[in-house]
Amino acid sequence: MINNIKGTVTLNNGVEMPQLGFGVFKVENGDQTVESVKKALEAGYRAIDTASIYGNEEGVGQAIRESGIPREELFITSKVWNDDQGYDSALAAYDASLKRLGLEYLDLYLIHWPGKDKYIDTWKALEKIYNDGRVKAIGVSNFHIHHLENLMASSEVTPVINQIELHPRLSQEEIREFCKKHDIKVEAWGPLGQGNLLEEPTINHIAEKHGKTPAQILIRWHLQHGIVVIPKSVTPSRIEQNAQVFDFELSMEEMNKIDALNMNERFSKNPDEFIF
Repeated sequence: MINNIKGTVTLNNGVEMPQLGFGVFKVENGDQTVESVKKALEAGYRAIDTASIYGNEEGVGQAIRESGIPREELFITSKVWNDDQGYDSALAAYDASLKRLGLEYLDLYLIHWPGKDKYIDTWKALEKIYNDGRVKAIGVSNFHIHHLENLMASSEVTPVINQIELHPRLSQEEIREFCKKHDIKVEAWGPLGQGNLLEEPTINHIAEKHGKTPAQILIRWHLQHGIVVIPKSVTPSRIEQNAQVFDFELSMEEMNKIDALNMNERFSKNPDEFIF
């Protein structure tokens, strides 16, 4: 369990990744992205998660440059979008993301969604980028167990991470157990249930007890479960608050109460139904 915002987990290839990062899904490119990312970096975050489909890689890159923080102190993630799946197109997509970000390399590059049948070829492109030393680590996003099994059966490099929708209403315990068995870290996107859990009575009761916000309780729950987590906000005060989760601890009883909220409820698409 990390004890500060710069604390890391070790991926299966030895690369260190901050367990608490900052996501920019649905953050508008331009000033909103630049200011949000700069605020996150000022608050101590060192991991930034973006994607080509978010349309804000340029803003993330600008914020990185303006922050003055040395590149080697940052952990930057992006993802190949569905339209770019396939070997050659994924290679081109990686180069395009680097150009938009203004970076020479990424720390982590992910397949955004499995889709139907192109992700094996896409993975082979990611393996080439990795083997050529152009990215520190490669992984996947929104993969079910059967996707992972299929990928691993025909690949040389095991994904370091599976980034999935994960929150107390969708605790994904089966996938988490599979990933733990195969030394694949689990990363939660939408860790606050896309805002749907901020009014949850159990979460609010625990938050009041600790003098914390519901978001802080949710983030702490992920951290104590060993999950990499990337909360998103464009509000400066909340960006700061979401980083202030290391001065308290949830008891086993509180963790169990939050665990019990699981309803296998998604607030986004099921990867088995989002076919392209």
